[in-house]
Amino acid sequence: MYLTDSQAHQELLAWQQKMQAAPGPLDRLTRTVQTRLNALLPEKLHQAITATIKQMVRGVLFGSTHLTRRPLLTGTLAEREGVVRQRIRRYRHVAVVEGAATGAAGFFVGLTDFPLLLGIKLKLLFDVAALYGYDVRDYTERLYLLHVFQLAFSSQHTRNATYQRLVHWNDYRQGLPPDAADFDWRTFQQEYRDYIDLAKLAQLVPFIGAAVGAVANYRLLEQLGETAMNCYRMRYFDAEAGAQLGG
Repeated sequence: MYLTDSQAHQELLAWQQKMQAAPGPLDRLTRTVQTRLNALLPEKLHQAITATIKQMVRGVLFGSTHLTRRPLLTGTLAEREGVVRQRIRRYRHVAVVEGAATGAAGFFVGLTDFPLLLGIKLKLLFDVAALYGYDVRDYTERLYLLHVFQLAFSSQHTRNATYQRLVHWNDYRQGLPPDAADFDWRTFQQEYRDYIDLAKLAQLVPFIGAAVGAVANYRLLEQLGETAMNCYRMRYFDAEAGAQLGG
């Protein structure tokens, strides 16, 4: 079922309130625990994880620019979102199968779920961007996708700051460096890892890993799809408002 622009805008407003909410007691407790756990890890390990995820993500970002369709330049918001929802369902199904397979295969194979799922998520974002009419060959659009990703998978504290960047993206992008080298990869990997640790840890347990992996991946793709849709809705309605003022 297609949503009207008015219905999509109402969904966006409700989502924006959630993105701007102050961290609650559980958020603060979780952040404190994760911060203390991260402090126990050697600095060299943090650097190694950051470097690994940085290269992994940059590899996907570069490769997907050659595999993603050209931006869709025609169609109403409702028509675009109809296709976006179909694409989210397709990637969600792939993630569920992948999570069940790696979870059922045991501990060591279960560890491979991390890079596989990361690739699925980033490819979904590339497709969503193109369907909303944005060209991911533009480096600033790829950086936008990283911020969408970070918004979906981070603590409420980081989410508040990331959301503000996305709200003011047109201004923020003017000060971006010529490449993504200065992106805060340390925060990116740490927030993402902390966010999914509890959701994915049980996937490594024998006998229940398949079910846990399937459910966790389903929810993570659902979360990412909702976040991406609302981020591009913000840009759509901002552009509409600007066109009305300009007219």
